[in-house]
Amino acid sequence: MAALSAWFWNERFWLPHNVTWADLADPAPGVEYPKARHLLAALPLALGIFTVRILFERFIAGACARSLHIPAGVGKRAQPNAVLEKVFTSITKNPDSRHLDGLSKQLDWDVRKVQRWFRHRRNQDKPSTHTKFCESMWRFTFYLGVFIYGFQFLWQSPWMWDTRHCWYSYPYQVMTPGLYHYYVTELAFYWSLMFSQFIDIKRKDFLIMFIHHLATVGLISFSYANNMARVGSLVLCVHDASDFLLEAAKLANYAKYQHLCDFLFIVFGVVFFITRLVIYPLWVLNSTMFESWAIVGPFPSWWIFNVLLLVLQVLHVFWSYLIFRIAFKAMMRGKVCNDVRSDIESSSEEESEKATKGPKTFLHNPKGENGTNGHCAAAKARPQNHSS
Repeated sequence: MAALSAWFWNERFWLPHNVTWADLADPAPGVEYPKARHLLAALPLALGIFTVRILFERFIAGACARSLHIPAGVGKRAQPNAVLEKVFTSITKNPDSRHLDGLSKQLDWDVRKVQRWFRHRRNQDKPSTHTKFCESMWRFTFYLGVFIYGFQFLWQSPWMWDTRHCWYSYPYQVMTPGLYHYYVTELAFYWSLMFSQFIDIKRKDFLIMFIHHLATVGLISFSYANNMARVGSLVLCVHDASDFLLEAAKLANYAKYQHLCDFLFIVFGVVFFITRLVIYPLWVLNSTMFESWAIVGPFPSWWIFNVLLLVLQVLHVFWSYLIFRIAFKAMMRGKVCNDVRSDIESSSEEESEKATKGPKTFLHNPKGENGTNGHCAAAKARPQNHSS
């Protein structure tokens, strides 16, 4: 075990040249350098955050949902049918044309009616708007709170105004209580997200989000262990700047405040593109890749850190593409563009039926069956990219 530990914590991997762990072991009185064991505090804190979340969603968010008259049910339920229920539970939840034709003849139902039954039955197993509202309200509250704390802390920090301070005197940089609390709280939150993702609302980008959370936990832990927490705090703040806006747009969507949803989604999109595609690469990546090279010089863990940051940037581009595609379709078609990550299935058959009624009907009601326009539908896309 000692040999494994010595191999893992090899000084030539983690630290710049001519720096050893012994140099960081005995700082001056009142000075504290980051140590990997400090991060263990994030695990019980993650459990505490998850507990607070459950209580918050049940009592506070639940009360807000009820005051806004958000229904706790899942909408229209499939009518009881033993034959279709057996097919749904034992054979397939998405019958192909052969199954549909056979069931149509067996039940003497129109094929569209069979399709509609399966769609309603699938949606029965999906979370209600009430559940989604409570989840979004929790995330909005946390993201907003941690962004305000982080921005206030960084406002007083020299490296926010000159990123070269992230590397001056590196790695002999003091871990202040404010920076430690910011880091451990964010790490604990993303640990809780990784675990709760398996019981949260399931979306189509489950794997992408899991990779994102894993990369985030890795980045936070990695940057703390080799004392790159200053630049890490910039990364966290840049990501937190847009996260709470998306959750706010989703809350407005679930509450059916259409114009507010439109406005918040536009603001979110602008902030997301600016922070993730402009500020992050030109401010943060520029510092980690070029300023650090000039001031400190590269070393093995430096390369790993920058690779992880670049992986995060690839995810930013992917999510930006999703947002742009949803917004573009909404503007071009003037109606709901189904969220590519939607947790409630679209009703393509019903939409086509509406379209056959003529353009006059469509112009007077350019909405989908959920009563939301394109921006609000896009607000269901959650590029959380949750921070690093």
